[in-house]
Amino acid sequence: MKLSLSQQHGQQRHESLASIKAWRRDIHQYPELGFNEQRTAELVAAKLKGWGIETHCQIGGTGVVGKLVFGNGGRAIGLRADMDALPIEEHNTFVHRSCHQGIFHGCGHDGHTAMLLGAARQLAALYNSPQADSLDGTVYLVFQPAEEGLGGAMAMIDDGLFERFPMQAIFGMHNMPGIEVGQFAITEGPIMAAHSLLDIELQGKGGHAAMPHECSDPIVVSAAIIQLLQTLVSRHTDPQQTAVLSITQVHAGDAYNVIPHSLKLAGGLRVLDEKLGASIRQRINDTVQAMAELHGMQATVSFSESSIVLNNNRQPTLQAIAAATAVVGEHNIAVNTPAILASEDFAYFLKEKPGAFIFIGNGDSDQQPMLHHPRYDFNDAALIYGVDYWLALTRQQLAAASPCRSL
Repeated sequence: MKLSLSQQHGQQRHESLASIKAWRRDIHQYPELGFNEQRTAELVAAKLKGWGIETHCQIGGTGVVGKLVFGNGGRAIGLRADMDALPIEEHNTFVHRSCHQGIFHGCGHDGHTAMLLGAARQLAALYNSPQADSLDGTVYLVFQPAEEGLGGAMAMIDDGLFERFPMQAIFGMHNMPGIEVGQFAITEGPIMAAHSLLDIELQGKGGHAAMPHECSDPIVVSAAIIQLLQTLVSRHTDPQQTAVLSITQVHAGDAYNVIPHSLKLAGGLRVLDEKLGASIRQRINDTVQAMAELHGMQATVSFSESSIVLNNNRQPTLQAIAAATAVVGEHNIAVNTPAILASEDFAYFLKEKPGAFIFIGNGDSDQQPMLHHPRYDFNDAALIYGVDYWLALTRQQLAAASPCRSL
């Protein structure tokens, strides 16, 4: 039986989605930590080259950039996906579970990579079709290493990403459990938080646990410090401003009957405003030093930047909304979604270039575990929406003779 054109298109789309799903599950099964994405980068590069896309490797370590030029190639945009996994043991039991002990795609970067590959394949097919003249411009396909707190974005920037691949704007996307498949969420301005890593060390006076009066107990003092630090958000920060301060590690002691000489605390501060972050960091230092002095101890407080605030620019945000609307309709897009206090390395790209970052639905959170959960898995049903979003955005941004040429 001969298939109609619509049936042929539907069959091709089904076959395309099946291959994207297979890539996603292959990447999931063989996860790699940041700056070690050798197999993943090789897979990405091989696919791009196989479709005739100009391919550049080892950008910022294991990063890969594909380049497609339509028409005169004047306007240029970047589409970014991240490739790295997390140092977490996976608790899933399905066939494509991680083969590498203690390494797991618990944030969906396998899906992000697969979706951008799916879009790349279709863009390459468009490039070689009579419809190629509908686009005029350059699209850079940016596959980033080491998003999970290791600085992959800055590594690519320092390696000349924006000089070697000049683009006027760059766009990113991340899946989000709790948003239904087939829906998107975005907001202008801050959408993800800055994250400062906090380390505190207390130097007291150790001794026998039966003689605490002979000691300066850093454990007792650390308990007081932890309680006081929580008031810096609950009682010293404007309730209309957003901040989260969490102490996540306490390290001290080796025996039941010994008061330790020293203690270490670690945690992090997350804010949506850099000035607020600076103010709270100063208060943290003042609080810790005052408590240590009160108890005759020495304290060291240090911060290190893990991420900056991710700020979506106005015009690219409107363009992202328009592209998502073309894919799923206006009623399936939350355009003023609340910012979340997690952090994202893409923020460093937006510090250098205009752009926008959008969330794509990964399904009801009652059915889909949250990001970084040991039973998380990217929802394959979301793949086609991500591919279609990238394609719609590219057509919008590079439309030939488009009046919308600047940001």
